[in-house]
Amino acid sequence: MKNSNSLPPKKIFLFLCVSLFFVVANAQLSAKESTNDFWKHMRFGGGLGLSTGSGFFSATLAPSAIYEFNSMFGLGVGLSGTYTKRKNFYKSTVFGGSLTGLYSPIREIQLSAEFEEFLVTRDFENAAIKDDQYWHPALFFGAGYRTQNVTFGVRYNVLYDDAKSVYANAWMPFVRVYF
Repeated sequence: MKNSNSLPPKKIFLFLCVSLFFVVANAQLSAKESTNDFWKHMRFGGGLGLSTGSGFFSATLAPSAIYEFNSMFGLGVGLSGTYTKRKNFYKSTVFGGSLTGLYSPIREIQLSAEFEEFLVTRDFENAAIKDDQYWHPALFFGAGYRTQNVTFGVRYNVLYDDAKSVYANAWMPFVRVYF
């Protein structure tokens, strides 16, 4: 049964192609106007996560880099790894990468599109529950408030699947920091 809330893959692919076209076109214009070198436009950041509780442990490392074409457009890549263990229940590893496009119509507002692809491995301690391994995508559209090198916002996963997603729900707050 088809989920009526999800976008067809062709529309997602078309949107990504059109977005990439505008980013590349803008980058070519910026390259002609600017004599700055590549590294002056690079910003590095990422995320760290650690969560513990009654029999629960989770750790995440997610470095990323953004190339700012100009004050309005940026494009970046990231890697992510998460290890989770719940005592007497399961262990899980999640590895993957992401592609992020950023657009700031004004300095304080940042709009984003992020595509993530993860390899999820879940090992259950209960033999009645089958272990599994699968690839799972996520496509987020977000908006945030930006102040200097920090952005606070919210994003929505249009490919959210309750049964397979590594996230608790489709809506997710975020904090981005790039230096």
